[in-house]
Amino acid sequence: MSREKEKTITETGVSSIREIPGLNPGMAEKLEAAGYVSPWTLVVAKPEEVSEKTGIPLVTVQKIIENARRLLGIRFKTAKEVKQERMNIGKLTTGSKALDELLGGGIETKTITEFYGEYGSGKTQICHQLSVNVQLPPERGGLSGRAVYIDTEGTFRWERIEAMARALGLDPDVVMDNIYYIRAYNSDHQMSIVDELFSLIPKNNAKLVAIDSVTSHFRAEYPGREHLAERQQKLNAHLHQLLRLAEAYNIAVVVTNQVMARPDVFYGDPTTAVGGHVLAHVPGVRVHLKKARGNKRVARVVDAPHLPEGEAVFAITEEGIRDAEE
Repeated sequence: MSREKEKTITETGVSSIREIPGLNPGMAEKLEAAGYVSPWTLVVAKPEEVSEKTGIPLVTVQKIIENARRLLGIRFKTAKEVKQERMNIGKLTTGSKALDELLGGGIETKTITEFYGEYGSGKTQICHQLSVNVQLPPERGGLSGRAVYIDTEGTFRWERIEAMARALGLDPDVVMDNIYYIRAYNSDHQMSIVDELFSLIPKNNAKLVAIDSVTSHFRAEYPGREHLAERQQKLNAHLHQLLRLAEAYNIAVVVTNQVMARPDVFYGDPTTAVGGHVLAHVPGVRVHLKKARGNKRVARVVDAPHLPEGEAVFAITEEGIRDAEE
C-alpha cells in the first residue's frame, strides 16, 4: 500500500472493514452486525470483547486486529509525523472567538472535551450551539457533519436549536433533521447508546457527540462511599468507550459534568467536578465554567496537555454563544 493511501485511511477512519486482508465475507458480516464497521473500530476494541460479541474465536480475532493495524499504518512514528497528523485534526467553533482562542482554535476532534460547572453556567447552551455549528462548512468553523445529542437530564430544547440556526442564516428544519437526539434513562442505557454509535456515526456522517451530562446517572445509581469503586470503574469504562469512538472516527466528543461542594476547602473555589480522578485523567481538555455578571460566563482551562491555563469571557445571548460585549 502506498504511503499516501495509508495516510488517507488513517486520517478518515471510515474505510470498509472488508478491506482488511484475509477477512472472509462471513466474518465481515458478523463483525458488521456487532457494530465493527471499520478497521478503526476493531483496533481500538478489546479482542476478548470482539470475540464475545461475534462468536469468532479469540485467536482469529487477534489476527484480524493485527491485519487491521497494518492496514491503518499503526506503527512507530517520528515526532514530525505525529506533528503532521495533529495538524489535520478538525476544529469546531463554539461561536465565541475568545472561547475558541482559549481552546487553541476550537473544540478538537479525536478527543473528549469536558465542560463542568454549576447550574446555569452554560454547559447545556454550549452543547446546543455545537450541535448547530458542526453543520457549518469548515470555512465558517464547522465540520460539515451531523450531531448526536445524548440527553441524560431532560435539558434538550429544540427552541434553542431553532433560534441558533436562524441566527446563523440556516434553515432550522434542516438543522434539526441533522441532529440525532436520544434520551438516556440510566447508565447501562447510556453505555449501550454509545455502542450503537460505532455503527450510526460512519453511516450518517456525524462529526459531534454531545452528552449532557455524562455523570448524572452514575452519580444517582451508585450513591455513597460503599459504591464508589464500582461507580468509578463503570464510569472509566464509559469514558474510554467515548475516547475510542472519538479516535476511531475523527469526531469531536463533548461531555458536560456537574460540580459538588468540597467541605474541606476554606480558601478559593469550594467546588470540584463530579467523577474524581477518572474524569480528571480521561478527557483531553477540561474547562471550568462559572457565572459572571448578566449573560456573561467565564471559562477556564483546567487541564489540557497542549494548552496553557487561561480564562476567557463569553456571553449567552438569544442567538446563542457569542463574544461578550465590553
